[in-house]
Amino acid sequence: MDDLTFLGIESSCDDTAAAIVTGDRRILASVVTGQAALHEDFGGVVPEIAARAHAERLDYAVEQALADAGVSLRQLSGVAVTAGPGLIGGVMAGVMCAKGIAAGAGLPLVGVNHLAGHALTPRLTDGVDFPYLMLLVSGGHCQFLRVDGPEGFTRLGGTIDDAPGEAFDKLAKLLALPQPGGPSVEAEARHGDPGRFELPRPLLDRPGCDMSFSGLKTAALRQRDQLIAQQGGLRQQDRADLCAAFQNAVAEVLAEKSRRALARSPAPLLAVAGGVAANGTIRAALEHVAAQAGARFLAPPLRLCTDNGAMIAWAGIERFRLGHRDGMDLAARPRWPLDDRAAPMLGGGKKGAKA
Repeated sequence: MDDLTFLGIESSCDDTAAAIVTGDRRILASVVTGQAALHEDFGGVVPEIAARAHAERLDYAVEQALADAGVSLRQLSGVAVTAGPGLIGGVMAGVMCAKGIAAGAGLPLVGVNHLAGHALTPRLTDGVDFPYLMLLVSGGHCQFLRVDGPEGFTRLGGTIDDAPGEAFDKLAKLLALPQPGGPSVEAEARHGDPGRFELPRPLLDRPGCDMSFSGLKTAALRQRDQLIAQQGGLRQQDRADLCAAFQNAVAEVLAEKSRRALARSPAPLLAVAGGVAANGTIRAALEHVAAQAGARFLAPPLRLCTDNGAMIAWAGIERFRLGHRDGMDLAARPRWPLDDRAAPMLGGGKKGAKA
């Protein structure tokens, strides 16, 4: 089925995305429209605003993707859409758009788990074989997955509260740095001393691969407040040192938990996806862990690490090859665990429900 050509639609959080992808792993077009400007005054993603923006922009994103790819609706093999997990209003907007296109053009409809889109991205970018270990680390999710097939996912661990990207956003807000927090904190950390402040490494004293980042953020808040009380404010170097210490703590936690995940479930490849994978310090720590375990390390290009329609189109192709089709009763789901045998993860941050 290398001659397949799928439209992928993604709208689970604050990126409106559409892409055209073929069965032989060619991305013919990828359109992503962010919403940062709509949410910047609120300190996080506002679900109602996000849903309205998706409803207004999805048609244009699809039209642009088709034009960029030089493909008509009649030339598509199917439509794949994120059906969850995520902010329910946005997911509903995407599902309804996909249903309309599928019904109007007489195309097969395939609902996709957003997390599967991330987890299968190494298959799209590098054609890797199963099995492999995936660390999904972003603003809304953080979990280790053993990937044994297009629908074969085993969760080895995950965050019990804030995802790392959300923790970076919160730290940036505490330090009056621009959003999104990840790039801002990393830029500040380049000029900082990571050893000046002692911040905790949550859950490293407990076995297993689960993680926690809420307490780390609270520790940084207390350190900030202490500096303000002592000095009457924060100096530029204080911000840089706090960012460096925070970044190092997150990197060490992710590295150690990755080491445990590889020991528990050995795999020839450690892959990482999500916006936090762009952080150089974290990426270097994960590469080192993979090398120690004798595993290859893979981080897809940043444009395919963050939310995008291409990963959804590809995951739809993988499901379609297994014979999956969805009807007009396809439902949007705020929660949708990839591994339904594992106990539910706790917590739901500002960027969506944890699955």
